[in-house]
Amino acid sequence: MANLVALEMPIGESLVDFIKTCADSHEAFTILDPSLSGPRRSELLDILRPTHLIDATGRRQTLDGDPVEDGDGAVILTSGSAGRPKAAVLTWDALQASAALTTQALARDGEQRWLAVIPPTHIGGLAVLLRSVLANASLLFDTSIESGPALGATHVSVVRTQLVRNVTSNYQCVLLGGGPPPPTIPRNVTITWGMTETGSGVLYDRQPLNGVELTVVDGELLIKSPTLFRAYRDRPRPEASAHGSDGWFPTGDGATLIDGHLQIQGRLAYVINSGGEKIWPEDLEELFRDIEGLTDLAVVGRDDAEWGQRVTVVAVSDREEGNLLADCRALARERFGPWAQPKTIELVAAIPRTSNGKIARGLL
Repeated sequence: MANLVALEMPIGESLVDFIKTCADSHEAFTILDPSLSGPRRSELLDILRPTHLIDATGRRQTLDGDPVEDGDGAVILTSGSAGRPKAAVLTWDALQASAALTTQALARDGEQRWLAVIPPTHIGGLAVLLRSVLANASLLFDTSIESGPALGATHVSVVRTQLVRNVTSNYQCVLLGGGPPPPTIPRNVTITWGMTETGSGVLYDRQPLNGVELTVVDGELLIKSPTLFRAYRDRPRPEASAHGSDGWFPTGDGATLIDGHLQIQGRLAYVINSGGEKIWPEDLEELFRDIEGLTDLAVVGRDDAEWGQRVTVVAVSDREEGNLLADCRALARERFGPWAQPKTIELVAAIPRTSNGKIARGLL
């Protein structure tokens, strides 16, 4: 068995050094945001159950946690968009594979000097640090995405909000993940798909990285990869069979695969079934995003005696409810058909989101 060390410190060189120390001493690590509130910190520690904690001063203390298996490298919390996050356990071999595969996929760009701007409590942010720890990539730290190239950064990983709000044209490569991309993508942007459980992005521009296999069974995307997590902290890794072999990870994402062309549709748990028609919330959210006077939104299915579920737009807007609903219905009818038209609008003060910006659908 091995220790699990919680590193409670901000992103920076000191954090990277402690990750290297854990690797050298064959300990696993997890990262805890030092700005968490007391109750949230206690909740996450209960999920992670680390055996030790190192704070920003370097002080190490022993906790009443549970060790992990030998060979385990990191315990990383999922985004928690469905509610309580899960703690995924990835081995050092899986972390090494992820760093190697992503570095290899971008080798055409020459030397990689990464600007670290995504919080390392998320797999996309941690993957950037691990490319330095495990694949010898150069690493830079700065709070400003736009100033990165002037500092010498050639690569950066961002989420959609960061891409939209910042000029990134001076980077050789911008990895975009964490959710659906915007309609227009600059030429230097690579769209990635991945999960905490897959050890960061395993699809680049809808193509699997070397060594990654994918298939779609009953509308669900299944993945095989050397980067896959070993287990959750409190339960085994779910597996599925496909094409006569075991070991496939059911991602929970709906997808289609036609003539080698992969289209990821969204989380199967949140697909809306209204009158026998399946409607993907993400499709409508993208369609409605630019409606005038609509500040933020989420699309959900509410129980309905007649339709099974009715399409409902939960919206942050100062517009009159009826007019806003009419605009949404017109767009949905034109783009998808009459069955996709929302039936109700719910005006709210804010859309609940996770710390990395995903809609916290379990709270809607």
